[in-house]
Amino acid sequence: MNHVLILPILLPLLTGAGQLLFYRAPFALQRLLGFASTAWLVLLGIWAVTAAGAGDYLIYQAGDWPAPFGIVLVLDRLAAIMLSLTAVLGLCCLLYASGGTDRRGAHFHALFQFQLAGLNGAFLTGDLFNLFVFFEILLIASYALLLHGGGRARSRAGLHYVIINLAGSALFLIALGTLYGLAGTLNMADLALRIAAAPAEDAPLLAAASLILLVVFGIKAAILPLLFWLPRAYSAASAPVAALFAIMTKVGIYAILRVFLLVFALGETPVNAVAWNWLWPLALLTLALGGIGVLGSDSLRTLTAYLVILSVGTLLATISLITPAALGAALFYLIHSTLMAAIFFLLADLLGRQREEGYDRFSAVGPIGHRGVLGSLFFIAGIAMAGLPPFSGFVSKVWILQASATEPGGLWLWGILLASTLLVIIAISRTGSSWFWRPGAATTPYPLSRGLLTLVCSMVGLNALLAMLGDPVMDYLALTAEQLLAPHGYIAAVLPEALASGQEVIP
Repeated sequence: MNHVLILPILLPLLTGAGQLLFYRAPFALQRLLGFASTAWLVLLGIWAVTAAGAGDYLIYQAGDWPAPFGIVLVLDRLAAIMLSLTAVLGLCCLLYASGGTDRRGAHFHALFQFQLAGLNGAFLTGDLFNLFVFFEILLIASYALLLHGGGRARSRAGLHYVIINLAGSALFLIALGTLYGLAGTLNMADLALRIAAAPAEDAPLLAAASLILLVVFGIKAAILPLLFWLPRAYSAASAPVAALFAIMTKVGIYAILRVFLLVFALGETPVNAVAWNWLWPLALLTLALGGIGVLGSDSLRTLTAYLVILSVGTLLATISLITPAALGAALFYLIHSTLMAAIFFLLADLLGRQREEGYDRFSAVGPIGHRGVLGSLFFIAGIAMAGLPPFSGFVSKVWILQASATEPGGLWLWGILLASTLLVIIAISRTGSSWFWRPGAATTPYPLSRGLLTLVCSMVGLNALLAMLGDPVMDYLALTAEQLLAPHGYIAAVLPEALASGQEVIP
């Protein structure tokens, strides 16, 4: 069954390649292949969550070459959660794109599959160099998807997006070269052992490499001061692309969790201590800036982009506490915030279609047509996004506040998180007033796609289901947090022969 691990990467990769080779095939066939591939990824995500639930690590060695010499894929609870979340989000975005967005440019479905392949590879890889490779795959696909449909705003945002990520890729290679020069390996499990046993004179270079990686992952996650590319890029992208990009920042957060709780976590003086010292204040500042940006946004898409930044700050501040309770709560919030960001990007598009110019700016004349249906949907989604009961945002924030209550600096997180939540409530209330309850006659209604409306309603229902299943989901996430904080299990699964020969895992 371990050979199934390659399918989340291989399936979208082959599907995308086939869609490129046969791009002259009927467009309906292109869509069918994309839907079939993504639906299979959903099933593989369910399998992954079930298979990893027992606590065992599933290992796939490409070409039967053992680690650390060969390419290795590793499935644990965290990777399984990210795989399933990506697949569900990808299927929803692909269904929404079938409403006509996918026809606005060439090769949308192939690029979409390559994006999924890069995301899944990043979550499964057990090697830092292959993490770089999969980063490049998903980034190249995202460059083209961002520009899909054309337009001056997308071209300008795409240029900034490409430049900042190319700089991040260069820094990534510098960090990898430094680590390989010091340790002679880039396999994460092997690297963890070698860094733990490294001589004291290598400590400054190892700390420098860890901080460079923190900058690289911080660019992907959009943490202050590396976040200013995100609002313009996300607000310029088409709705289903922006909704898929909601998982992109979580790739950076995943990388921080994986690398800094595994590679740099061992030894009497763990290298990751330097990174944690920087991460905590930067995360709080990111959270505060996200709240201010939400309040100052002039359109619903820009507001949603700043909500993504706010969620990044919340996640990284909670992760910085490095306790099982905090990590479990952060993972629950990760699922909630990713799903809600995608919903709001799609909802912004639905609302924008009710205006002749298609804009979602608050300054446009309103209110809009179909405000009974769309207003009710926006009200429910707004409650969920703001973190009010009974939705999963409220549940996750309560757990975050409980986990941080007794921790040093927890009062800072309490104050900034509650203040930013108040700003979100104000901003969403202002948005609803602008779109639905402004005095005056509503504009002439434009056609409202029942299929797209049903899809967004179903996604809101998924958020409600997440809240109803809060206890069993949190039980799974608590075990995931414990697994992350016990890297010796990962290392023992990947390198059983090294440990059998007497190489010690230093806690």
